[in-house]
This record gives sequence, structure tokens and C-alpha cells, in this order.
Amino acid sequence: MSVSQYNEPAYGLAFRSYSVEQMMERDLDEVVSIEEITGLNRWGYDAYRRELFKNPNSVLLVARSFERDEQGRSILGFIAGWTVEDELHVNNLASHPDHRGRGVGRALMEAAVDEGMMRGAVFVLLEVRASNEVAQALYRKMGFNLVGRRRDYYRLPTEDAFVMKLVIT
Repeated sequence: MSVSQYNEPAYGLAFRSYSVEQMMERDLDEVVSIEEITGLNRWGYDAYRRELFKNPNSVLLVARSFERDEQGRSILGFIAGWTVEDELHVNNLASHPDHRGRGVGRALMEAAVDEGMMRGAVFVLLEVRASNEVAQALYRKMGFNLVGRRRDYYRLPTEDAFVMKLVIT
């Protein structure tokens, strides 16, 4: 079962102007650009490339627009995570600021959860900035619960992280 089957349905699926797909090497420049624009803790091109080619536990997905924009971009957002034993750990989730409010983050999370379940995950863990109320609201809407706090977890700026968990079995 997918996350959307436990909670409210993912409306507009038939009307989406994008698809969620496996990340490819050709996507990395746009992924890193979104990482920088959104202020995520920096992984950078080499780290994502290493995950693509050397880590079989990686879950790397992108939301790809059916059409390119004026700058030739097609990646609307991405998610990066790992499956470890029975856990899917979400490391990064971001959507381009120009495409927020279109369900990109939710679609990416649902696809990652489905992938995690296929790999044997029974729960999902993630950290989110204490100040990122929009992301926290999305996660709560999807069924995540607050389970902890990591003091001074983020840098630039230094900030606490909330640890959130979703049970998927």
C-alpha cells in the first residue's frame, strides 16, 4: 500500500504535468541547482553521482516535467534517501521554488515510500528544520509523527532538527 492509501488521496494525479522517475546522471546539474536554491545542506554533484553508481541502498528520484522551461530545465524536485534494514531514511527532499504548491514534494515522498516498502522498509525517518513549518505540515498530513529533536543539527544557519517518523506496515 502506498502512503496515499493510508491518508487523503493524491488529487490531480491524472492532471499532473510531471512524472516521478529514477534520478539519472543527466539530472544531477539540475538537482544540485535545486539543492542550492532551496538551501539544503550541501551534498553536491559528486555525492549524488556516488550515490547513483556506488550505493545500492540509495533511493534517488526526480519529478520530471513533461516540458522544459525557458532555461531548458525539466527537474521540478528530487528526493534522496537510503534503505537501511527495515528503514527508509530520507536525506533530502526539495522542490524548485517556482513549482511549489503543485504536489511535487508529496508525489516524491509517496514514490520513495513505495520504493522503500518494496525493499522491506516498515517505517520512514527524516529530519526537518525546526523552522520549516511548510514541510512539517506536509509530513504531518502524510501521517508522520514527531519523535525527537536533534540540537544544532543543521548548519548555515545553525538550527535544531525535528525527527519525524511514518510507520508504513
